[in-house]
Amino acid sequence: MIAKTIASILTLVFLTVVPCMAGSTDPMETIRTPIDALMVILNDPQYKEPGTKAAQRDEIWKIVKPMFDFVEISKRTVARNWRDFSDAEKTAFTDVFAQFLANTYIDKIQGEYHNEKIVYLNQDFYSDAYAEVKTQVLRETAEIPVNYRMFKDGADLWKVYDIIVEGVSLVKNYRTQFASILKKDKPAALIQMLNEKLAQQNQRLAENG
Repeated sequence: MIAKTIASILTLVFLTVVPCMAGSTDPMETIRTPIDALMVILNDPQYKEPGTKAAQRDEIWKIVKPMFDFVEISKRTVARNWRDFSDAEKTAFTDVFAQFLANTYIDKIQGEYHNEKIVYLNQDFYSDAYAEVKTQVLRETAEIPVNYRMFKDGADLWKVYDIIVEGVSLVKNYRTQFASILKKDKPAALIQMLNEKLAQQNQRLAENG
């Protein structure tokens, strides 16, 4: 149920995740300003034509991807098991997990977006390098809290490393799923599982245009 809720709400989360402004020192602006670019893509008539979903998905991914630090997300998702990954496995896991997340949620954006509104509430700084931006997704019948946990990377840019939807952490949700696998299998097994799921996703998305 929790996973379903996260999946559903993250269709909206990506709508507020936008390209990082070069040199931005404000975490809220990092996730706020380019939302119009995503809206333009979602409402662009050229993507209403059959067979254009893949092109639209690619455009959305180009905008969304720079907002996240997928290495940090991957590391937090497998937690202490990260130390058991070789350097090659860390890279392989990060790459396949990032693409798996992209396919999962961008596909939902394309299918479920209905002109929801985003309200930016405030941002809390926990230190010079950590902050949380609090927003609400406004639907016709509900107000859904969505918070972005962010940190400053080595280039002094704010990056998202976790998203909290109605109090539930995306990272913790996947951590629970992956921990059960890593308890009995090696990292290679988890990477293989994700690669198989990604291949299934890609085939389904290709069939759906």
